[in-house]
Amino acid sequence: MRLLTSLCAIVLIASAAQAHAQYPDKPVRIVVPFTAGGTPDTAARRVAHRLTAELGQQFVVENRPGAAGNIGAESVARAAPDGYTLLMMANSHVINPALYARVGYDPVKDFTPICRLVTGMSLMVVPKSSPAKTVAEFVALAKANPGKLNYASGGAGSPAHLSAEAFRLATGIDYVHIPHRGAPEIVRALLADLVQAGFPTFDTAYPQVEQGALRALATTGAKRSRLLPDVPTMLEALPNGFSLEGWLALVAPAGTPPEVANRIVAALSNALEDPAFRAELEKGGMEVAFAGPAEFTAILPGEVAKWKSIVFNVGAKVE
Repeated sequence: MRLLTSLCAIVLIASAAQAHAQYPDKPVRIVVPFTAGGTPDTAARRVAHRLTAELGQQFVVENRPGAAGNIGAESVARAAPDGYTLLMMANSHVINPALYARVGYDPVKDFTPICRLVTGMSLMVVPKSSPAKTVAEFVALAKANPGKLNYASGGAGSPAHLSAEAFRLATGIDYVHIPHRGAPEIVRALLADLVQAGFPTFDTAYPQVEQGALRALATTGAKRSRLLPDVPTMLEALPNGFSLEGWLALVAPAGTPPEVANRIVAALSNALEDPAFRAELEKGGMEVAFAGPAEFTAILPGEVAKWKSIVFNVGAKVE
């Protein structure tokens, strides 16, 4: 009887291994917990297209926006851990637990990291009518007019809000927060001269900067952008500057077999050898910063702790 049980166990293990080796054998969903057309959605569609070609099964993007990405993330956290439901995770998913009383998921415990794909930065931009041509000039302007300058953000706790508040802490200025619904609205408010500054995502602001409709004073990246090489980083522009970068990553529900993650990582690693695919991912100022399962697993807890500290320091909260 023991021999029969052992043989059955071996067969089951072999069958499971074979199933994972054949992954995927049906369509795979990549849930994007944000609206269509944004940076996470665009990146997900490029990744889905390439994984379809590399692995021979359809990878389909499904947009499930709401609650700053919390709704879609929770749906993936509760999905079967079989590799057929993935999440395009953004750094907002490690910020949200520090902002909301309940998010419905733990960004570390409820997901199996597959890979970090890209990193990105925000741009500090001002209207072209602004007298400030540099960060130092903006700081001087704000200090000469305390409480009279406004800045736009994507709402309390958004990366644009946290970047603007980090700027306040680094400079000691007093300006007024005007929340909006996202990066496109920040840009529109700046173009209409309704606010005097903003920190939208690079890809959203760059076209207007390139056309001369807005002026970029600095980036929040660790290094200068290849697209705007003359624009300094906050680390360069301020005596006690800062660096805040966002990122996008693929994750699966906790408990997803490592063989599944490895299949996806191998396919994407192969795809990234293609300069055309890398160029697609880096459109709009993103940077490929690939990190596989082990590396991204090690990075993730530190990201949670870092953003929790930033949220605490700036006093951000969502009611």
